[in-house]
Amino acid sequence: MTRPRMSERRTSIISAFLVALGPISMALYTPAMPQLVNAFSSTESAIKLTLSLYFAGFALAQLVSGTMSDVLGRRRTTLIFMTVYLAGSLMAAFAPSVGMLLAGRLVQGIGASVGMTVSRAIVRDQITGTEAARIMNMVGMMLAIGPAVSPTLGGFFLGLFGWQSIFFLMVGFALAACGTVYFCMAETTKPDPAKGHVDPILRGYGALAASSRFVSATLVMAGAVGALYGQATMLPFVLIDRVGLTPTQFGVGMLMQSGFFFAGTVVVRLLMRRMAPARIVLPGLAFIGIASILIALASHLVPPTFLSVMGPVGVYAFGIAFVMPYMMTAALEPFPHIAGSASAAMGFIQMGAGFLAGLIAAAIGLPLFAFGTIIPSMGLIAILSYAWYRAICSRDAQLVTEPAE
Repeated sequence: MTRPRMSERRTSIISAFLVALGPISMALYTPAMPQLVNAFSSTESAIKLTLSLYFAGFALAQLVSGTMSDVLGRRRTTLIFMTVYLAGSLMAAFAPSVGMLLAGRLVQGIGASVGMTVSRAIVRDQITGTEAARIMNMVGMMLAIGPAVSPTLGGFFLGLFGWQSIFFLMVGFALAACGTVYFCMAETTKPDPAKGHVDPILRGYGALAASSRFVSATLVMAGAVGALYGQATMLPFVLIDRVGLTPTQFGVGMLMQSGFFFAGTVVVRLLMRRMAPARIVLPGLAFIGIASILIALASHLVPPTFLSVMGPVGVYAFGIAFVMPYMMTAALEPFPHIAGSASAAMGFIQMGAGFLAGLIAAAIGLPLFAFGTIIPSMGLIAILSYAWYRAICSRDAQLVTEPAE
């Protein structure tokens, strides 16, 4: 294995910071969404579209940023996309119309996409096995905790300074990211311009699509983490419009989700000292399954309250903390030569699942019904995909032992 060019601690901190930008930028302004309808004399559907466009830019641009990081290097690509993210944040902050706000959110999503791809690629470039799972545990914490903490922060800024301050906060994040990458991040791969040609790109993504191990592991992530992104488009309208929380109360209430996830990451970190990360996945899926059942029952059978909504959401988040470290590592491990593209494809499918969930929820038009139907379905996808993944692993192990017999 190649000697790491950065310490495990530095890699963990940089990866966690970069990966946090995406979910933070997605969810930071969700408490302001009802206010933005009035600020721009617009409609609820148009403001919801700001989330959809961000999702679209974020998901699709990962395929570009991942490949670019293989071609130009992780460091240079990150700086380019962070500059794009900065431009999008300024566009949104000074938006004179809802059209400019929509354009700014799209540009933001494109720029933020690099954090998702590069954060995982720099881990795969340097480290594998249990050490990689430990770093992915930190990365996973930020990936899932971002949508939960961001509404709290956004709610405070909204109450104190107004909706524009939320986007100025994102400008600050962009500048901090550029400084961190420029001064602290080492290049972890050898840039290869040949990987930018169409044929190698298509072959690389073809190899990923043909790998049942990669696809099944990625679908586990799509069902687990994708649910967090999907419900971020539903919970503001469920908790504010149906339960009756104020935007600030909504932001504080989302800390319940982040608290459960943080507890899960702490437990996982302790468990990984005594057992392999692969053994932790099944208990996590059990929590996700229980939470999915509770969400379905509570949403369809009882009037919504804060606890009936956020209690199962917390259990779901607790389970995700068990699933993420191993499944992220398992998906990327077979593809060290195209780690950027593999990370991009995994992120695209993961975010695409959240984007699709948001679109379906918008089409249904009933936030509580959509929440109680879509999120449990995504939990089921995660469980079935893991069963597929284990079947593939068992088959591959049998193929390895048969020649010896």
